[in-house]
Amino acid sequence: MGLSGLLGASSSDRSVSPKNTASTSAALSRSPSPSHPGPTQPEHIVDEADLPPVDPEPPDLRELNACLGALAAVFPDVQIEVFREMFASFSGESRLALVADALLKNRVSWVKGRWKVSANDGRTEEVVVPKKELFRSPEYKQAVMSLAWHEFKGLSRSTINAVLAEHNYSYLDARQTLVDLSSKSWRFTISSLFLRRKPVSARDAENHPLVVWKPAGQGSVVPSLKSTGNAELDRELFDALVAPLAERIRAERETKDREVAAKLNSEEAEKADSLIECACCFTESTFEEFTACTANGHLICFRCVQHSISEAVFGQGWQRSINKETGTLRCPAVESEDCRGCIPQDHMLRAMLQEKKGAEILHKLEQRLADQSLLSSNLPLIRCPFCEYAEVDDIYLPASETDLRPRIDNITSLVLIFCIICCSPILFALLLLSSLVAVLANSKETFGDQLITALREALVRRRRRRRGLRFQCRNPDCQRASCLSCQKAWVDVHVCNESSLVALRTQVEQAMSMAVKRVCPRCNTSFVKTAGCNKLTCPCGYKMCYVCRKDIGGTGDGPDVGYRHFCEHFRPEGDARKCSQCSKCNLWESEDTEEVLRKAKEEAERRWMATEKRDLSGAERAFLETGLPSQPAARGGVGALLRRKGQPPTLADFCDMVLDTVLV
Repeated sequence: MGLSGLLGASSSDRSVSPKNTASTSAALSRSPSPSHPGPTQPEHIVDEADLPPVDPEPPDLRELNACLGALAAVFPDVQIEVFREMFASFSGESRLALVADALLKNRVSWVKGRWKVSANDGRTEEVVVPKKELFRSPEYKQAVMSLAWHEFKGLSRSTINAVLAEHNYSYLDARQTLVDLSSKSWRFTISSLFLRRKPVSARDAENHPLVVWKPAGQGSVVPSLKSTGNAELDRELFDALVAPLAERIRAERETKDREVAAKLNSEEAEKADSLIECACCFTESTFEEFTACTANGHLICFRCVQHSISEAVFGQGWQRSINKETGTLRCPAVESEDCRGCIPQDHMLRAMLQEKKGAEILHKLEQRLADQSLLSSNLPLIRCPFCEYAEVDDIYLPASETDLRPRIDNITSLVLIFCIICCSPILFALLLLSSLVAVLANSKETFGDQLITALREALVRRRRRRRGLRFQCRNPDCQRASCLSCQKAWVDVHVCNESSLVALRTQVEQAMSMAVKRVCPRCNTSFVKTAGCNKLTCPCGYKMCYVCRKDIGGTGDGPDVGYRHFCEHFRPEGDARKCSQCSKCNLWESEDTEEVLRKAKEEAERRWMATEKRDLSGAERAFLETGLPSQPAARGGVGALLRRKGQPPTLADFCDMVLDTVLV
């Protein structure tokens, strides 16, 4: 049986494993007993005040996590799990230096394709290791394992431990895989047949076994979390499961209370005969839901204000309804043809905040007003492709405001300037002749106009080359760098229209690698089976089934079953079909690697196309297959006349050559 270890380690189930030359740190190898809620810790956590304080990290664990942050800053293109596995393979106080030296000398053999996909957003932020990628304390690991063992009783503990090790003992991330495995077990099949049990959703927080709905009085219920005995795990589960439910319930309660209050207010106003008629829709409502225009005092209800602003932003009412100079809403009253009044901005804000997405609509209104002001200025603008920020392009400034000056530091520029001065009378005569010919031929553009236009474009190209293509957004909420040519995020070294393709190829390779990866729960070594049977033996001695990830070596929760774990009915060697006489794993069963890789590739491509908002072209699909990026198009400029290899130079090439030679 052949294994392709992601860390360069391979083993066969019949070969003797070599002696492990490096021991795992004591902080990672301890296996304490399960922790239980203390006497002062509540059994159910309703709000954040009930959460117990998280104990500080032990010194050895804090040191390991600090080393992870240092390596992530030095090697930002490597996934964090590589560092964790290497720290588990080295021991001693100089582990950080040993791991860094090993990565510098032979990074490819350690990484084995586990490169980090760049965010590709152009941000310059401090490198921070995600919390789920950090080393976990033994108490946290034991609490996660106990929780998973109790929830997924249909799976063996070795299978659960293997899945948790694949996800760095992150319960929320590993639960999806555990749910998928448990849905294939015989216990779930029987319960679904006789008890009509539905498949469990890993992301359904309302039906999670740890979420308990407790009565809060007056017929209402609130979600609470069963304590797991570990403060860190309780806080993580509370933020992911209970907090979103509580926030949704609070928002729904506020909406219902507002509707009830408005209904009661309307009923009381109707009894008192104090309803007011809207001058736009002629419906009656209470005084609190009205505003008035600033000129004639037309009373307009908030509903008409909301509809008018929404129609102006998303429909055809922009020119009719919005005053672009003041940014206010014109009076929408029916008798307001001669009314010059408008709805004040503070009343617009009050009306829109009563709508569910009113704040977003107001933000769109402000953006459109800003765009309208920029367009009316007729200035050359540079826009950030990721937000609404825009600034004046200084490349189009007049020549008098720039630092352009003639080049007098070499003989070539002096000779060219002398030739231009000497040929100026001939050039002037040619311009007059071309103008006369254009007048006789009724042409709108003369040779002089074409020459002036070409010189201006060449000057802009030269300024662009001197400035560069990198554009830094100055919006405090964005601050992303982009390319002025391809409008993509700027990544050093930037190649237009290829950074996204390289990111796509990296995403596809990573998704295909993660789809077939297995992790040893004892030493955290990652590996992939390339050939052979499904009985795998790690270099540390741990034996597991590749299909169900169960421990079959007697080191976990079961005896040393070995090959007895697999189907013992007679079948030809290599027969991957399921047995019709038993439900044991097939020794030669394959999980249809081609299908798994195909689905992983399609999912990565789908996410990429959703981000880029476009489909893959034929050249881009060829790049994914061959790995050869397309060459960027040749740029005009200096030396363009020499690069054409016999082709006649264009007027643009001539202008580029003249400006690059004459100007500094």
